[in-house]
Amino acid sequence: MRMSLAQRVLLTWLFTLLFLIMLVLKLDEKAPWNWFLIFIPVWIFDTILLVMLIVKMAGRCKSGFDPRNGSQNIKKKAWYLIAMLLKLAFCLALCAKLQRFTTMKLTYVFIPLWALLIGGMVELGYNIFYVRRD
Repeated sequence: MRMSLAQRVLLTWLFTLLFLIMLVLKLDEKAPWNWFLIFIPVWIFDTILLVMLIVKMAGRCKSGFDPRNGSQNIKKKAWYLIAMLLKLAFCLALCAKLQRFTTMKLTYVFIPLWALLIGGMVELGYNIFYVRRD
């Protein structure tokens, strides 16, 4: 299950374009859709990414795999999985708030996004300053 860079870019742009078109139609009040429907392209794209990530992580379980070769790689994949789950939590909380399913404060809705951004900054700092150069 390998995709070329051009295919990944095209898929990303396609789902982003679909999401933005649906968002504009909702914000202009041309479409009376539910907020959960507006985010379907985002969730489809995230599902594709999660499946690809899980398949790559499950590949480590096959016989003959030497775990010493990719210990850093599994940490990176675990961070990607956590990041995807935080993004999913943010999208679900945002849709619930916009659809008025919950009376949660907006501050609480953004907690997963803030955790994702702080984690991304920590990862960036780690990759810039603490990675050994050979």
